[in-house]
Formats: sequence, structure tokens, C-alpha cells
Amino acid sequence: MAQQDMVSFPTREEVDFVVIGSGAAGGIMARELSVAGHSVVLLEQGPHLKAADFNHDEWGLRHNYDQMWSVRRGHPQTFRKSEDDIAEVKDLVCGYAHNVGGSSMHFSGNFWRLRPIDFKEASVRGTIAGTNFSDWPISYEDLEPYYTKVDWEIGLSGLQGPWDPPRSRDYPCPPMPIKGSDVLLERAAKSLGLNPYPAPVAILSKPHNGRPNCIHCGYCNGFGCEVDAKSSTLVAMIPEALQSGRCELRTFSTVYRIETNEQGRASEVLYYDAEGNSQGQRAKAVVVCANGAETPRLLLLSESSRFPDGLANSSGVVGTNLMFNGYTTAVGLFDEPVNAYKSIPATRVVHDFYELDPALGFYGGGGIDGRHPTAGRPIEFALSSHLMFGGPAWGSEYKQELAYRFAHSVSFDGHTTSLPQSSNTITLDPELKDKWGRPAIRCTYMDHPDDLATMRWFLDRSLELMEAAGASSINGFFPENGQDGSVHLLGTCRMGDDPNTSVIDANNRSHDVPNLFLCDGSSLVTSSRGQPTMTIMALSFRAAELISQAAQRGEV
Repeated sequence: MAQQDMVSFPTREEVDFVVIGSGAAGGIMARELSVAGHSVVLLEQGPHLKAADFNHDEWGLRHNYDQMWSVRRGHPQTFRKSEDDIAEVKDLVCGYAHNVGGSSMHFSGNFWRLRPIDFKEASVRGTIAGTNFSDWPISYEDLEPYYTKVDWEIGLSGLQGPWDPPRSRDYPCPPMPIKGSDVLLERAAKSLGLNPYPAPVAILSKPHNGRPNCIHCGYCNGFGCEVDAKSSTLVAMIPEALQSGRCELRTFSTVYRIETNEQGRASEVLYYDAEGNSQGQRAKAVVVCANGAETPRLLLLSESSRFPDGLANSSGVVGTNLMFNGYTTAVGLFDEPVNAYKSIPATRVVHDFYELDPALGFYGGGGIDGRHPTAGRPIEFALSSHLMFGGPAWGSEYKQELAYRFAHSVSFDGHTTSLPQSSNTITLDPELKDKWGRPAIRCTYMDHPDDLATMRWFLDRSLELMEAAGASSINGFFPENGQDGSVHLLGTCRMGDDPNTSVIDANNRSHDVPNLFLCDGSSLVTSSRGQPTMTIMALSFRAAELISQAAQRGEV
């Protein structure tokens, strides 16, 4: 569709839906609703970048945060471990991209489905002290058709097998070719009696849906794809939304409030445009897909006399139950070059520990995959090599070591569960403001003791794998004092059947506001095992279908 043919809706006339955020959830929501015949305005606070705009500028992307808003760009955040601590300014506590496609543009592409146990785990395992561990209001069977839709419409590469949860259709693309680090992981795992298998990824191993296959440049994690082989909503969903002729994309549109009318229904979305002018789009319904930090922030910013504690927050749980997922890293040096920096981040995964034995005395589970210690980023490796393997941090010996270590190093990384706790929250900072004058995000977070025990257990298993792989030098790390930030932002507006303990129902509709829907990482009830994006996308396909059907029945 030519630029001049793009649809444009008057702000003072109601559109069917305003969708806030164009990431993993919002891109799908906009495409599904517009293709179904509804008028949609899609608001994104960042630019609309294309493949030609992406590059391998590690300093710009990973250190200057060119595609992520930070303190230097007028978007500070604060962090504390408990309510008793003073929240301090910290960059990217809650890390996410600001651009069309959101963080699906720069994710690693690891796509793990949840399994049937994830949706009913609380009933199976029982309560866990200090947590709000709960069952989901939906089952794996409810979500499976939409997982399959993600496979085929977003575009996944993988191999169906006995390690998978039940699935109705095979992957559209074969698994990615194995890389050196994962040859080592696979051999080590098999020697220990484990069952490594090809990692399912949202990266194309062959052309699919009009997009090309991966060129193995090595810059997936944290970077946009220069050939559109990585399956972001930027390339898989939003073009079709725009081509429908019923979706208007408005970039550099930073939402600061959702207004409600006298009936308590969402009626208008207020936002700042690129020049800082306040604008307002009227709508019949609003779908918030801003992510697990920005969605609760927006609801809290939208307080009123009818909703004094924040929009859709009669339960008081908006912003609570924040989950990060745990992360561990075992690093090793090998005598021969491994070249783990090449190709995609991970091509093999070990899921034998998806559920840990309750006899261990703590709750948890997850997976282990093989990677390069810094995802193939040379500058980051240069800044941290001495911390991983010892030796000088500068000078001629340091420089000589770098080239060898970069090509000879491997990491086996654990991705683990996090438990929902009322004390882990996204709230509004009472003092700090962003460039628009909005209260900054204040994150309060401390891992539950079971989360820390799980990370320690996974690190030990990863170290065993590294030893079995034959590494000559081995080290390992996990956040033993608790995490202080993440790119996985989950659970802050959880779904549930009880309006007293959840924000949205099983169809992603707000319990309090009948024409307000929320769908992103905030919807998750439990944390997944560390790769939540596929579940976020499946929830979005499902919610969009249910919302569209309700609208067609006049129930929105």
C-alpha cells in the first residue's frame, strides 16, 4: 500500500478499537482486529524502523540504547528490593524496545510453548508460602490452536518430537542447523543421560510467508534483523494490518491516560505526539498491549474519582505479582575454536528439568541452552572477559587473550521460573518524572527463596554439563542476591476468574471496565520457564478472536 493510500481516522470520531503498543501482543491484535473488519488506531511511542534501518552497531544499540528509552533519553526508572528501601535511579530495570514491533524486533527468538502442567501447577503442587501461586483460568488445550497459529503465521523453525507438549500441527520450517556451542551441549547432555533437542525459534530456516531465511549474521539478540528472517510482529503482522485499509499506525505517540465516561467505560486515549502536543483518540473499546511494566503504569496513571486506585484496579492487584524469570550462566573455554558467536543465539535445549522434583524442597523448573557468553557481542565480551575467565583487564596480554577467548568460549545458560509475589511491583515513583512529566516507573523486586534455590540448582547442572563437555576453564554465575532488572515483565495484570484477585478475565477483558482489554506479558498468571514471548503471542491471537466475536455480537 502506498503511503498516500494509508487510512487516517479523525481523532474526534470513534474508531472501533485503539490498540496501545505494537509489540508481540499489539502487532497481532492490530492485524487480527483490522483484518476482521474493525477500524483500528495503533499507537506506538517509537519510530517505524525497517530492515534497512538495522545494523550491527553494538555500541549504539547495547551501550547508548539507541532503540531503548533510558535516563539519558528522558525516560528514567527507579529500583528497590523492598518497600523499606529507597528507590534509586537505574537504567533499564524494565528493559524493552521502543519502536514498531516492540521487543519482538530485538528478541533472541527462543520460542518455548508452555506445557499443560503450567496452567494447573498450583493445584498440582499446592500453595507456596509468601506467593500468589495460582492456576490459570484457561488450559493448555484452550491455547494450543493459537500456539499453532503462532507457529505458522508468525513463522517458527523446529522439530516435533516426544519432548514437545501435544501439538496439532508440525512446525512450518525445519530446525536451524546446529552450531558449535550446541554440539558441545548435545554431546555433554547425552553423556549424562539427558535428552537435548533442536531449539524451537522464531527465526526462519527457510523462506516462509514471503520472507527469506536466516543469513546467520550472529546479531539476533538485541538487534533488528536486516533481512526480515526474524519473526517479529514488525514484519509478520503489522504490514498485513496496514494493508487491510482499516488500521492506522501512529508512531511517536506516547499514551499517558485512558479516559472513561459517566458509565465507567473507556472512551478516549490521550497521548503526546512527536512534538509533545496532547492528542486524544476516541474509541468504542481500548486494548492495552504496552508490556508488563507500561500497562500497569498506564492504568495507575488513569485514576479518577470512579477509579481512585487506578483504572481497572478495584482488586488492588494492578502492578503486583511481577515476575522476571530466573537466569544462570556457566561459561567455559575450550582448546579448539567453537565460534559460538556465529549464527542464532541457541540451536539446542535441554528440557529434562522442566519440572523439578518436589523432594528437592523448593519449587522450580526450566531449560538449559548453549550460547556465546555475550551473545556474540565483541565489545561486551571485551568488557567482561576478565570477570569470566580471570587475567588482566587491560594491556597487551589482555588484548592477546581476547581474540582467543572470543572464539573458544561457550556458555550453558539456565532459564527458570519465578514466583508471583505481592511485594514485587510496578508502581509510580512519587518524585521522579519522565520527559513528558509522567511519574517514572518504580520497580520493587526480590526473588523468592525458591527462585534463588532454582537458579542455584540450574547453575550446578550447567556446570556439570560444561565439565562433561570438556572445558579447560569453567566459571558460573547467577544473581544470588536477587535480580535487579529483566526484559521479561510478567504477571502485573494477571488473568483470573475472581475479580478480587485478578485484573482481567479468561478472555482478557477487564473485570471493572467492559470495553477495556489487556493483553501482553502482564496477563500471565505464572512465569513460564523463561521464554514467554510465544505464550504472549498465542494469548493475543486468542484474545483478538474473542474480542472480535464479542464486538460483532454487540457485546463490546
